[in-house]
Amino acid sequence: MSTVLTFCCLLVALVWVAALIIIAYPLSKKLTCRISDYIVKVCAPRVFAILSAYKHFRFIGYREHKAELPQQFLILSNHQSLLDIPLYMNFLRDRDLRFVAKDSLARHVPLVSEMLRVHEHAMIPRRGSPAKAMHILDSFAERVLARGQIPVIFPEGTRSRDGSLGTFYAAGFRRILDRAPMPVAVCALDGGYKISTLDGIIRHLKNGSYRVKILKIYPAPQTKQEQVRILEEGKELIQAQLDEWRRGDADGVQAALQKP
Repeated sequence: MSTVLTFCCLLVALVWVAALIIIAYPLSKKLTCRISDYIVKVCAPRVFAILSAYKHFRFIGYREHKAELPQQFLILSNHQSLLDIPLYMNFLRDRDLRFVAKDSLARHVPLVSEMLRVHEHAMIPRRGSPAKAMHILDSFAERVLARGQIPVIFPEGTRSRDGSLGTFYAAGFRRILDRAPMPVAVCALDGGYKISTLDGIIRHLKNGSYRVKILKIYPAPQTKQEQVRILEEGKELIQAQLDEWRRGDADGVQAALQKP
């Protein structure tokens, strides 16, 4: 195992130790927020930089459309890895993002679970009545709207294990927009599924990439029909971008990208 990979593993181990300390000795909400923010905003970018320098693994955030983003908007994106969360937080580090995630992530995932709970992300139960899930989304939508936060939803509902695009479900997306009308930024990401396991990290880390790009910004939809159209068009845009990346036809990568 290379020195760089060993260093990264040690850093991850230290993060786990810190998480276990938080679990064993519960801290105040404010202090837990500070620790999780430090991990995402300070530690993660440093790991990204190390991997880029020594393993040539690039975390690519395209500049296109970033300057056009309104003050508040909803992100609609495909989903490949738990790492999608810190990827977006680094890509839009000047924004206050909140994610819609399954409730199992709020337990037993060191630091991630703490971050999702204390920052009041939307934790949707896999089992339970649809009415309960809708109530959680209603509260989430009202909260992010009042606080000027940026909601992020993965309409596939689960991570893609092989990078293929799954079915987009409309219920959560539409519910948030019904309660908190706002513009929609359709985004595509790719590469996370390749490094979502230890075996994947060993095989795909060197000379790999993890990309994220804003594809289109829609005005706030006014009707159910507009919401459905954005969801359908968004999936088509994401699929087209994934196809382009995988053909190796993304022109001007070096000029267009920035490290998130």
